[in-house]
Amino acid sequence: RLNEHRESLNRLNVYPVPDGDTGTNMALTMESVVGALDGKSSLADVAQAMAHGSLMGAQGNSGIILSQILRAWAEAFRDLKDISPAQFGDGLERASAAAYKAVGHPVEGTILTVLRRAAEEARAASGEGLSALLERVYTRAEQALLETPELLPVLKAAGVVDAGGAGLLLLLACLREHVTGTKVTLPPRIFRPASQRVPTNGKGGHG
Repeated sequence: RLNEHRESLNRLNVYPVPDGDTGTNMALTMESVVGALDGKSSLADVAQAMAHGSLMGAQGNSGIILSQILRAWAEAFRDLKDISPAQFGDGLERASAAAYKAVGHPVEGTILTVLRRAAEEARAASGEGLSALLERVYTRAEQALLETPELLPVLKAAGVVDAGGAGLLLLLACLREHVTGTKVTLPPRIFRPASQRVPTNGKGGHG
């Protein structure tokens, strides 16, 4: 899914600099994880492969943050045989904490905000099955992503949502689809290209 929307994510990329590489970096990072997963079946082996693949393949700022998310999930899930809704919520909280620690100066209106709001939604839910929880988590993450321009002026000026947050939403969409078996319809405005470009000092904005 990241590969499918790679160029769309790149076109959204205006923060922290408009270098147009968020989609590429997230896709390359996930490709490394997929490569490490080859032949793995148990949750312990999958978790180890997620941690190793994301560490070795992390590309750029967005890839590093994504690797921290996946490594936190690997840590949370590696000793389990299967994942309950409560354990998935714990994994989201661990991932959010790790992502914030990975950034020297965390800024709201980015992938950090989208992930934190998703984790908060999971914590607020109780007594639901995993399918229902993932639907709630995805819906809250989508809402948080659409709100990122209100938190980060550079996004509002360009008329886009945060590129890293959009990449995270794609992953949550895939997870929801896999568990529920129902196709997720992504809001079209998420991948609308920037209407304005922040000055790039001669550097290309699309990567």
